[in-house]
Amino acid sequence: QVIKCKAAVLWEANKPFSIEEVEVAPPKEHEVRIKIMATGICRSDDHVITGALTMPFPIILGHEAAGVVESVGQGVTSIKPGDKVIPLFVPQCGECKSCLNTKSNLCSKTDLGTSAGLMPDGTSRFTCKGKAIYHFLGTSTFTEYTVVHESAVAKIDSAAPLEKVCLIGCGFSTGYGAALQTAKVEPGSTCAVFGLGGVGLSVVMGCKAAGASRIIAVDINKDKFAKAKELGATDCINPKDFNKPIHEVLIEMTGQGVDYSFEVIGRTDTMLAALACCQYNYGVSVIVGVPPAAEKITFDPMLLFTGRSWKGSVFGGWKSKDSVPKLVADYMKKKFVLDPLITHTLPFTKINEGFDLLRTGK
Repeated sequence: QVIKCKAAVLWEANKPFSIEEVEVAPPKEHEVRIKIMATGICRSDDHVITGALTMPFPIILGHEAAGVVESVGQGVTSIKPGDKVIPLFVPQCGECKSCLNTKSNLCSKTDLGTSAGLMPDGTSRFTCKGKAIYHFLGTSTFTEYTVVHESAVAKIDSAAPLEKVCLIGCGFSTGYGAALQTAKVEPGSTCAVFGLGGVGLSVVMGCKAAGASRIIAVDINKDKFAKAKELGATDCINPKDFNKPIHEVLIEMTGQGVDYSFEVIGRTDTMLAALACCQYNYGVSVIVGVPPAAEKITFDPMLLFTGRSWKGSVFGGWKSKDSVPKLVADYMKKKFVLDPLITHTLPFTKINEGFDLLRTGK
């Protein structure tokens, strides 16, 4: 039956979240209803608030979470009530061209790029004050209960601490995979990471795990440097400390530029700087931050003509349903840490304070 619970509803852009009582419909065929136990705050959620990522309103945001299955719809066989799970904002249907190709991970069932804000059948499972509320990326985790499609949920180790592994639902996997899966960083290589939020720090961890010999962390907030060094950065530089473009600084530091660069902010100027700072013939630059809506990049094509590769990476290139349980298993085997990525733990009702901390770089 319908569950009444608390959710953080965003009624319109550039306004705080409103904690409301919502009705969450039961799961339909091939759907799963989840009790959310922990959710991370990601810059992509904030991009919807500011309009940099276009979505319909009113909406329940949130896409980085972990929870316990409350009930399942007809036809769901892979997951049962009581299972610990992570919702997947990049689903894996296993049938589309993308899922069947070993080189790709962006399932055609994703809501990324369509911005429909609805379940795959074109309807919503949330109602508030008599109004239908839109879903976000098929996950909507800023609520005590959510409904996701069976292709958008991964069953994980029942012993996993949900308040930590929720980060595997987006931030950690996105950064770590950008280095290991998308760029395929090699031992002994030199890397530059622009932006040292949770995702940028996860890129640093991925570069270190891949055996990079030099990892240059770039951020205008020097308070981020200590943690970057703790996680593997060899150098930390602040563009504000130089009176020349940051890509020139990086080329001087490395001789011909870095082997791999990562833009983990979501700004067009830093995307260009990251491209320009990598080696002119074989350098690889990866866009990890969500590009702002309606902004275009103009650049000198000679940057690419000489041989550089420019790539994008969504969810770190991982096939979500296959990889998330394995990443959780790796965490349980202590192959990587998540604690340093968690700066604050707040009760759900203080979600607006959490976003204030994100915006002030804390």
